[in-house]
Amino acid sequence: MVSLKSLVSLGSHALLVLVVAVAQLQSQTVESQSCPTELTSLNVCAPFVVPGAAVTNPSIDCCNALQSVHHDCLCSTLQIASRLPSQCNIPPLTCA
Repeated sequence: MVSLKSLVSLGSHALLVLVVAVAQLQSQTVESQSCPTELTSLNVCAPFVVPGAAVTNPSIDCCNALQSVHHDCLCSTLQIASRLPSQCNIPPLTCA
């Protein structure tokens, strides 16, 4: 059985990998050039987005980081992330 600590560590690493991968896929417009930096600032939110996390309410640092990310940057990131399973030849994710 996988421990909660292992899941949190895995989730944090997965979030970082996702942020880095998405940051590299952004377009070349001036606004999107700041997107990788904005996404990197979301690392402070990692402890709150891992399934089974002990603390589920985001910190003020997480909320501030999320607020500082431009809407287009966040939406583009989520769209890119949603395409990753098919691009990696794995079944699509279905979330309840």
